[in-house]
Amino acid sequence: MSLFIAVRVDPERCRAGQPCTACIGVCPVTIFEGRDGLAGVIGENEDECILCDLCLARCPTDAIAIHKLYADEIRTGACVQGSAK
Repeated sequence: MSLFIAVRVDPERCRAGQPCTACIGVCPVTIFEGRDGLAGVIGENEDECILCDLCLARCPTDAIAIHKLYADEIRTGACVQGSAK
């Protein structure tokens, strides 16, 4: 079963506009990059996420979400209906 990873950073919660690069420094596959002192997700590298959860543990504001989407859920629309976690 194919697994797709979607990593999102909530810009409103990402240090509320204060500079922070906690996720950038801890990510072993460098999917994050800084923009204006805030972290963002690099789209091309997003699928390289190894689900280590280090960024989740390090983020002081819980601004990061990692969504695991399986091909079956995408095909049937289950991920849109909110049943994919």
